[in-house]
Amino acid sequence: MALALDGVRILDFTHVQSGPTCTQLLAWLGADVIKVEKPGSGDITRQQLRDVPGADSLYFTMLNHNKRSITLDTKSEQGKQILERLVRHCDVLVENFAPGVLDRMGFTWGRIQEINPRMIVASVKGFGPGPYEECKVYENVAQCAGGAASTTGFDDGPPLVTGAQIGDSGTGLHLALGIVAALYQRVATGRGQKVLAAMQDGVLNLCRVKLRDQQRLARTAVLTEYPQYPHGRFGSAVPRAANASGGGQPGTIVKCKGWERDPNAYLYFIAQAPVWKEICHVIGREQWLTDPNFATPEARLPRLKEVFEAVEAWTVTKTKFEAMAILNEHDIPCGPILSMEGLAHDPALRATGTIVEVDHPKRGPYLSVGNPIKLSASATKVRRSPLLGEHTDEILAELGYAAADLDSLRAAKVI
Repeated sequence: MALALDGVRILDFTHVQSGPTCTQLLAWLGADVIKVEKPGSGDITRQQLRDVPGADSLYFTMLNHNKRSITLDTKSEQGKQILERLVRHCDVLVENFAPGVLDRMGFTWGRIQEINPRMIVASVKGFGPGPYEECKVYENVAQCAGGAASTTGFDDGPPLVTGAQIGDSGTGLHLALGIVAALYQRVATGRGQKVLAAMQDGVLNLCRVKLRDQQRLARTAVLTEYPQYPHGRFGSAVPRAANASGGGQPGTIVKCKGWERDPNAYLYFIAQAPVWKEICHVIGREQWLTDPNFATPEARLPRLKEVFEAVEAWTVTKTKFEAMAILNEHDIPCGPILSMEGLAHDPALRATGTIVEVDHPKRGPYLSVGNPIKLSASATKVRRSPLLGEHTDEILAELGYAAADLDSLRAAKVI
C-alpha cells in the first residue's frame, strides 16, 4: 500500500535533533529522505553518547530512521555540482545550519529558485528575525527563551527545564507540518516557498496556556487555580505552578504505596467537580458533600491542600496501578507516573508501534520510538538508520553519474 508522502523527495541537510526529528517524521510518512553528510564523519551525533564502541550512537539511530545517506563535500566545486543536481531532483530542502551558511555555500533562495522553482526550503533556527537571530540555540536555551522554564518547577525554587524535548523535537514537529502545508499549496501554485520554524516560537506555542494565564493575571492580579492561592503572593509574571494542572481542573501528584523505595510510585490526581461525589466516597470523606467549606468548587479552591492531603492519605495505601483501577471505575481522572524503564517494556505500546525494536548491523537490536502519528491507510514500518554514506552510489546513479564518475569523485574525496 502506498504511503502518504510517496514520491516526495527530501534533501536533508539537518543534524543533531530538531531537523532530523522533522525529516524522520516525513520519512515515516513515506518521503524519500536523502541525508547529506560530511565525508568521514557525518552527523556529529553518530559519535555522541556512544554506548557501543565503533557503532552509531542511539542519539543518531533514533532520529534518522527510514533515510538514505550520501556523503558529499559541498565546499568543492564538484560537490556543488552534485548538490545542484540534488536540488533539481528533490522537492524540499531542510536545513538547520547557523544563519547564512546556505547562502555562503552559493545556494541562496534566489539561486535555488532558479534551479528548481518548485523547491521548498525549510529551516529550523533558534530565534526568528530580531535581536537574537544570530545566537546559537540548544534545547534548554529554547525552553528558557520560550517561556517554559520560567513557569516550570516549584514556586520556592529556581526555574526548571523539562525532560521532554520541546525545543528540539517540538520545533521539528512544527516544521514538518509547515512542509506538508507548503507541499499542499504547491499543488495549486506550482511554486515552492520558504518555511521557517524558530525554536523560541515553537516552545512558546507549546506554552500558550501560560500566555493565557499572563493576561488573566494582569487583569485580576490572582490565579485561583494555582497553588499560591489564597495564601501565597502573586507578582506581575506567571509564577511556577508546581504540579497544578493548568487547565482549570485542580490536580496534583500524590504519593502511592512504596514511594519510599520507588521514585516513581506516584499518581496524578484531578479533583474534577463533576465527580466530586465519587471522590468523597472513594477516599472516605462523605461529610464533605454537605460541608459548605467543600461542597462547591469555589469553596474548595482555598482548601485544595487539605483536599489533596486527604486523597494522598488514601493513595499511599494502594499501588499507583491499584489506585488507578479503583478511580477509573468511578470515572475519576488520574494517571500513573510511568518511568522510561516501564514504557520501554509496555506491551500495548509495542503492539501499536509506538515503541519498536529495530535491528542494526553494527549495534544489534535496539528500542526506539515509532511514528506517533497513525494513518489507517498507510501504516509506518520503521527501518534502521543508514550507515554513513551507505547510499551514496545509489543516489548518484539516480542523478545520472556512471561508475567511472563515482570512482573519480571518490578519489578526489568529494564523496
